[in-house]
Amino acid sequence: MNKLIKLVFLLLAVTTLQAETKTDQAVGSQLPDSIRSLLIEEMQAINEGMAKILTGLVGADYALVAQQAQAIHDSFIMAQKITDEQRQVLKQTLPAAFIEKDKAFHQLSAQLAEAARAGNTEQQLQLYQSMQAACVACHQQHATDRFPNFLK
Repeated sequence: MNKLIKLVFLLLAVTTLQAETKTDQAVGSQLPDSIRSLLIEEMQAINEGMAKILTGLVGADYALVAQQAQAIHDSFIMAQKITDEQRQVLKQTLPAAFIEKDKAFHQLSAQLAEAARAGNTEQQLQLYQSMQAACVACHQQHATDRFPNFLK
């Protein structure tokens, strides 16, 4: 019986630690409201742009794909006109893994814009799929407060 109680406490501790670790990775709730609103605004613009890119891909509207992919690239939050103080808070708050994922995502969007300008359908589809996968991977690791189903 004593071993069973110890096992239950051990399992409870491990489960709690895992839940805390996943929650700690959620970055949005750690940011001040003014910066968090910028991040949410960027993510909403990216979501809208991704939907428009899909419309462009299925209709072979390469100009639309290029324009939207370039707009996503240009929305990079670290390059926006934010105050030096806000930039410092971002650098102190955001984990390096988040910043790297964000940079890589925006680089993919620049590559997609180039592929669209070149009319390379296959490359556009591959890059768009990579962008979708990057969104999901980032949300799984860094946005579980906003998307709690990733904790399941």
